[in-house]
Amino acid sequence: MKFSIVSSDRHHGKQLAIDPDHETVDILDAAGRLLGRVSWESIIESALTTGEDSRFVRCRDYVRAPLSVKVRYTTSEGRQFDGLTGGIGGGGLFIESSDPLARGTELTVQFALPDRPWEEVRAKAKVVWARTKPERYLLFPGMGIQFTEIDEQARAQLVDLVDALNRNRAPSPP
Repeated sequence: MKFSIVSSDRHHGKQLAIDPDHETVDILDAAGRLLGRVSWESIIESALTTGEDSRFVRCRDYVRAPLSVKVRYTTSEGRQFDGLTGGIGGGGLFIESSDPLARGTELTVQFALPDRPWEEVRAKAKVVWARTKPERYLLFPGMGIQFTEIDEQARAQLVDLVDALNRNRAPSPP
């Protein structure tokens, strides 16, 4: 059974092929070529071992990179906060906070990228998930923010920065 990806801009045209005999999900490109395979067991284990607050974090359209930048966020009621990001990508960011806002809260976010400190990025966003306590002593509490309106040039700059950061952090071949 095959399912076409239609709602994700980044993966539009790809397909998921369910193979019940081998208990796998194949990821296919638009031409039907195999891009990857995931066992049902690994999907289930991933879902069961991930904390309740972050269970759906990996369901995003853009890759993120760990990056700490100052961010100011303002609710629709005018409450304003300053914080730090823990990760950033073309679709949103993670804001570290000991008191994260509720899911669904609409925000305006403002920040500058390290390679363009003179340019302020402004976007409308919403809280899509929250982690209310530290997880496994490594993950800070905070909230996942999804951009709902962002200038496409700013999004392209974010994607380029994330690609560069991830390339530089990847291990070099032997």
